[in-house]
Amino acid sequence: MKYTVLDSPIGPLMLAGDETVLRELWFLQGRQRAAPNPAWTESARAFADVTRQLKAYFVGRLQSFNVAVDPGGTVFQRKVWHALQGIPYGETVSYGEVARRIGDWKAVRAVGLANGRNPISIIIPCHRVIGASGALVGYGGGLPTKRALLSLEQGQGALL
Repeated sequence: MKYTVLDSPIGPLMLAGDETVLRELWFLQGRQRAAPNPAWTESARAFADVTRQLKAYFVGRLQSFNVAVDPGGTVFQRKVWHALQGIPYGETVSYGEVARRIGDWKAVRAVGLANGRNPISIIIPCHRVIGASGALVGYGGGLPTKRALLSLEQGQGALL
C-alpha cells in the first residue's frame, strides 16, 4: 500500500491505496484519527488525481468525484456505502432514509454503525447523513468538520 498526507482546510487527511484504487481516506485529527501503517510507502504521486479533485471540492468547483474506490467491508457495509454515494451533493438524508434505500428500514442502527466505519470519508459522503430530527450527529472528523463540509456543499462558501 501507498499513502500520502494532504493538508486540507479541514485538517490533514491521509489517503491510502495502490496505483489503481483509493482504499482509505482518513482524518489525522478528530474523533477517529488514523496513522499510516509503517509497512506502507509514502507516495504523493500515486494520489495526484485524488488530491487534485479534493482541492477542487474544497473550493467549491467539484461536486462529484471520479475516483476508483475499494473500501473493503462486509456485504452490508458495502451496500450502505454504495447508498451514501447516491446522496446528491448539497443534500442530507437521515439514517432511516438510508436504511429504506437499501431495502431494510429496520436496520437504522446497523446503517449508523456502517456509516461510522466508512474508510473513505468525503468521497463516500457519510457527512451527508444526519439524525432523524435533522440534527448533526457523529462524524469521524468531528461535528465542526461535518458542519463545514455541509456548509460548503450548500453554497455557503469555499473552505480554502
